[in-house]
Amino acid sequence: MKTHYVLPLVAWLICCNATATENVLPRHADARYSEDDFLPVRSTALTPGPVKRRSLSAESLPTFFLLGDDPLSRSWLKRRHPGLVRMNAVGLIVNVESKTALEGLRRIAPGLSMSPVSADDLAQRLGLKHYPVLITADSVEQ
Repeated sequence: MKTHYVLPLVAWLICCNATATENVLPRHADARYSEDDFLPVRSTALTPGPVKRRSLSAESLPTFFLLGDDPLSRSWLKRRHPGLVRMNAVGLIVNVESKTALEGLRRIAPGLSMSPVSADDLAQRLGLKHYPVLITADSVEQ
């Protein structure tokens, strides 16, 4: 699988703590738009479900995770929260309908940076169909 196209972009998004707002709008528009103006976020290529662990070879990729606003994702986030904090993982919320739902996910996981982002292209490039999923430099796992 050719991950070298998407990994630098994802790394930049994560390292810069960029949100959907920052990626779509020029800097002068920041005062006119907020994150919730870009909700809902829907990633049609991804649904909640099981993810089989597999190896990944992307040594410079920062640790990040994908999840949505659904019972499986919320349960996964609660269970994995301490480890995600230790790994300094950044979350991409790939399916979320409202500001209230987004805030609810953030309340479950204090100390983690999570941003709403459509991830259809990322899912295709990484061969993902389901979330929640943790992606590190050497693995894809649930």
